[in-house]
Amino acid sequence: MFSVVPPRNSLLVAALSLLLSRWSCSCLSVPDIPHIATYFGTKTRYEEVNPHLLRDAVSVNKSVLKPPPTERCSPVHLTAVIRHGSRYPTIKNIHRIQKLSELVRTGASRGSDGSDGWLQDIQNRWENWFTEDMDGQLVMKGREDLRQLALRLSSLFPSLLAEENLRRISLRSSSKHRCVSSVEAFQEGLWRRSDVEYLHQVDDELMRFFERCRGYVEGVEKNRTALQEVEKFKHGDEMEAVRRRMADRLGLPHHLLTVDLVEAAFFLCSYELSIKSVHSPWCFLFDQHDAKVLEYKADLKQYWMRSHGHVISGLSSCPLFHHVFRTLDKAGRPRRSTDAAPEPASILVGHAETLLPLLSLLGLYKDKTPPTANNYHAQHGRSFRTSLIVPYAANLLFVLYDCQRGPRLQLLINESPVRFPGLEEDAPLYRDVRATYRHLLDGCDFHRECEGRATGRGPNTELSLCGGPSD
Repeated sequence: MFSVVPPRNSLLVAALSLLLSRWSCSCLSVPDIPHIATYFGTKTRYEEVNPHLLRDAVSVNKSVLKPPPTERCSPVHLTAVIRHGSRYPTIKNIHRIQKLSELVRTGASRGSDGSDGWLQDIQNRWENWFTEDMDGQLVMKGREDLRQLALRLSSLFPSLLAEENLRRISLRSSSKHRCVSSVEAFQEGLWRRSDVEYLHQVDDELMRFFERCRGYVEGVEKNRTALQEVEKFKHGDEMEAVRRRMADRLGLPHHLLTVDLVEAAFFLCSYELSIKSVHSPWCFLFDQHDAKVLEYKADLKQYWMRSHGHVISGLSSCPLFHHVFRTLDKAGRPRRSTDAAPEPASILVGHAETLLPLLSLLGLYKDKTPPTANNYHAQHGRSFRTSLIVPYAANLLFVLYDCQRGPRLQLLINESPVRFPGLEEDAPLYRDVRATYRHLLDGCDFHRECEGRATGRGPNTELSLCGGPSD
């Protein structure tokens, strides 16, 4: 049993921490934000989804908690599935950035539109500061993402995340360094100090389930045809137009600028914003139309690799799905007076690749018409936008209430209420939620789904592999 002994003046430390956090955020002006900041897909800052946090990083709106006003309800458990915070680029993107910066430094000239002030900034003032040893590591801003999320959840659920309950909270993380650093930062936010004896477990079977699902690895991840829509769009008219416009703006021969380098410039804008909170000169290469095209390409990849595009992608998250509901079952079970109280919270820290399959399995963000290479213009109103669903520090919150009519469950995504598919209440009875997912709770066997099918990785038009009805 792990234990942490808080200092005797912990209440004073907590108060000062909260005060300083509010002061540092509310007294600073909001920095200049690129006009394309909301289109970076999985590389989007959490603040673009919740802009009010730019002025007060620990502000909460308790009206997002929506148990029925006609019943007396109190929260008894929180399960949070959280993505890691802001990070450095991975090696692959660092290499692309190096190649791009060298090309622009040596070959770019005054662009066709004459707007070369930003180009001079890139060539004369901007220095490539990305190094290979960064390789996906959590940045300081990423630690703050998780600390501040913990502070907000503590304010939103004071009875569950009170100091006397912190030793009983379950904390699990992916083994990746950015996730371990994130779960540590989250604990620092809970305790409101940095000298914490960390309590988390590393659990890749739960948080990196996709690596263990042979059907997914062979049928999607290593299957060239699984992402054919992405490849078609990459070489289609929309992306080609963006590539040519960017080459013209840089005064580069078109053949020198590949789609991969276009994306590297786009992500450079996102990295400098999410890591340093600066408006990078690279952002001026893109207008809003360009950004929407690049976001769509990124969404196509996530849709067909991690989400509704292939049934097995969602089914690979069966272990996490069952873990969440087993935890909720235990927390909501009637207890005798002699029984130990259930754990107040379960914190699970992973990746965008952890959240997207689970959201898919739950039937969320599934548009009637799937995104493809050929229907970009018809997809502008799509619900599947990873910029809004899985930015850095994205979170999926299951809030279990004890109410007069029985346990109720509310779902929040990135701290905003979202209804379970097919249910009309914000916090429906827990038994109704279980009935909605009965086909998954009684089925969705990881071994059978991941090992029992050598073929059959077709598009996901229904959640019928576990015996449930189609949409």
